[in-house]
Amino acid sequence: MTRRHLPGILAMAIIVVASNILVQHLLGQWLTWGALTYPFAFLVTDLMNRLYGPGPARRVVLAGFVVGVICSLIGTQIIGEYGPLVTLRVAMASGMAFLVAQLMDIAIFDRLRGGAWWRAPLASTLIGSTLDTAIFFTIAFSAALNGLEPGNTPIWAQEVLPLLGAGPQAALWVSLAVADWTVKLSLALVALIPFRLIVMRLTTRSAEIN
Repeated sequence: MTRRHLPGILAMAIIVVASNILVQHLLGQWLTWGALTYPFAFLVTDLMNRLYGPGPARRVVLAGFVVGVICSLIGTQIIGEYGPLVTLRVAMASGMAFLVAQLMDIAIFDRLRGGAWWRAPLASTLIGSTLDTAIFFTIAFSAALNGLEPGNTPIWAQEVLPLLGAGPQAALWVSLAVADWTVKLSLALVALIPFRLIVMRLTTRSAEIN
């Protein structure tokens, strides 16, 4: 690890910490403010992958994972109105979703890095984001996994309601997952702009120095 990788590590740590704080605050009926910050973790990973390769990108992901674990441990010790801010089940879901999704993002990006500039970041982020959403919400809230933490069953998330308030009947957590997934896909498109600008700026600066 060199000093040039530190901005990526710091950016990932800031995103993870901010998302862990903002996820406690609702944004409308189906989202939290954390849904707007967390997807940019994929941007950091893709930038590191493009600029320095998959090895440094994995180290940045590992740093983010460690920061996330620390945040979860702190959250389990803070008691809110309905119990701990972070239950063990949610902590497990968060850590597993982050690690699996980010590592998949790196693998897909590396496979596609030789194509058009937008293909690798877009495909890797879309697939990684989908994995992240599916893993997190299933482990954290699905009734099929209530045995993971019997003392903290998320009954509220398993209440059956119309999907996103207007669709077929589904557990509340499915609506939360769909809303979260939609935001991630939208931000994956938006993130292509800073991805392109940052890569062009840094590669141009590197060429001038050399």
